[in-house]
Amino acid sequence: MDALRLRRLNRWQAETLKEDLADLYVESSRAQPGGEYQGRETFLRRLTGDIRRPGFALMIAENTAFAGCAYGFPVRREGTWWQGFDGPLPRSVEQLTASGHVFAISETLVHPHTDDQGLARRLQQRLLADHHASLGATLVDQADSAVCDALLSWGWQDIGTVHRPSDRSALRPLQPPEDMVLRALVLPLGLGPRTAAHPDGLAHENRTQRPD
Repeated sequence: MDALRLRRLNRWQAETLKEDLADLYVESSRAQPGGEYQGRETFLRRLTGDIRRPGFALMIAENTAFAGCAYGFPVRREGTWWQGFDGPLPRSVEQLTASGHVFAISETLVHPHTDDQGLARRLQQRLLADHHASLGATLVDQADSAVCDALLSWGWQDIGTVHRPSDRSALRPLQPPEDMVLRALVLPLGLGPRTAAHPDGLAHENRTQRPD
């Protein structure tokens, strides 16, 4: 197999490739038989909404075909992305959000037939590095223990739970909304050494600045 090439796409390029990305989602997901269409439509709706967010960016891995992707956007300084967080947000995370140093990874997909076992991690790292983020953030379905465990093994830290309306709620507007319980994970990036006062390395760091 040819070596995979990682390439960053802008909002317009991602818009033109939405159908291909939806195919990648179906091929990489574990949808129940018969649920592929609904899952694909739900993914496209989420992707369309994310593409419209300021600062959206997508990192694609490809050779002769798409092997994987990761995409996301900068978390707004007012912290609305953390809406539904259970309890007070850790102070260091709140500070980094207010200073514009947090980048949210909305989705990471890897084709099941790729031979690159570390591809998901590499995609995430490149996406965060390109944005000079001090902190990566992502939300994972609490029931998906395999994904949570993988992220934790890569250095992500579990900081609590977030309650959000489920995708099914959007499909059934006349029904009471259903909440999903999501794990909120963060990845410190170059925030300084771990100390007794800050064993997670999440001390607020003023020296790291986003480019203008």
